[in-house]
Amino acid sequence: MRVDDTPQEQLYAALAREVAPRLEALAQCRSTAEMDVHPAYRAIAPLVARSLATPHIADFRREEAPARPRYRVLAWNIERGTQFEAQLQAFRSHPYLRTCDVLLITEADAGMARSGNRMVAEALARELAMAQVFAPCYIALGKGSGVERQVAGDNTLGLHGNAILSRYPIRDIRVIPLDNGVDKVAHREKRLGRQAAVAARIDFPNLPLYAVSVHLDAQSTQRHRREQMGCVLDTLAPGLPVILGGDWNTSTYDSSHAFRAILGFWLRVLMGVDHVIRNHYLHPERLFERGLFQLLNDHGFEYDRSNRMGEHTICYDVCDPRAAGSLREWVPQWCFAFIHWALRNHQGRCPMKLDWFATRGLKVERPVVIHDLREGRAAPMSDHDAIGVDIVV
Repeated sequence: MRVDDTPQEQLYAALAREVAPRLEALAQCRSTAEMDVHPAYRAIAPLVARSLATPHIADFRREEAPARPRYRVLAWNIERGTQFEAQLQAFRSHPYLRTCDVLLITEADAGMARSGNRMVAEALARELAMAQVFAPCYIALGKGSGVERQVAGDNTLGLHGNAILSRYPIRDIRVIPLDNGVDKVAHREKRLGRQAAVAARIDFPNLPLYAVSVHLDAQSTQRHRREQMGCVLDTLAPGLPVILGGDWNTSTYDSSHAFRAILGFWLRVLMGVDHVIRNHYLHPERLFERGLFQLLNDHGFEYDRSNRMGEHTICYDVCDPRAAGSLREWVPQWCFAFIHWALRNHQGRCPMKLDWFATRGLKVERPVVIHDLREGRAAPMSDHDAIGVDIVV
């Protein structure tokens, strides 16, 4: 059955009707402060706020799933859902993905041309017969970044956010807004809104718990990512066990401004590229992102048993037009010659660990990083690897 989402559908219809005629005017604004006083934005501000604050809930489960001695949780940044058909096939047939009970999804589009104007999270839930909650974070004022601007057609809604899908009931849904690391309107990829985590109670028959899909800002300082995680942790009341998962963007960089990122790059070159890859990019918890992981420990969470420590979940390829196109949005072209040089002994590729789980009050086993959804494919399903872990009752 489906949860009655008629009000949500009406809200999205209003969004499509009211925002599209104003996109050209809004895209001319150079900052959030300028947009806030623009007549075109003031006319739709209440609708925008309501659309971004309202989670989209649906239930496509056809039967009650049984109690099990263990449950499998997957976290995956699906890169908007641009490779939806391949991702759906993987969820149906991949030996690991098809066994997952809960999916913590980050970077899911809803009505974006780059992903076929699908409601990506809802479409996955419908096809996989799962319950879902989608928390919109942004309304895009354009088609996206880099090569995404070349996609044919226009956005119907322009929404982008995070989601939870489950074979078991989803209750007590909470959307946790997170302050922006930079002004999203001042960026070339102009967006209204801010990042948000989505939390929900998953009622396994023999183990109720809270699951949280968390995407921390890429364009932010290490301190800001820590503060965003703090907002998530402060929202979670003590009591039920918790699993957090998602793309935490633990790049080790202050990426709030191109100048700071460039300075950080040269610091890492001076430290030694091989040394930094081995000891910091793959272990951000040791130094550059230590505050974030210490905060998790301070709130009673563990992460070392829930993850494959030191194993990459993304590999930046300077020759990949998608990755390079996005990076060119905010760093000068001349930087690429130095990036090529720094990675000359690594075939232009740089592994990093950005995707994580953390748990509280749970016994976990068998953490995995699933590389074959991305590596060795002419068309990778995402720029991120999926990660998984088993919860033992």
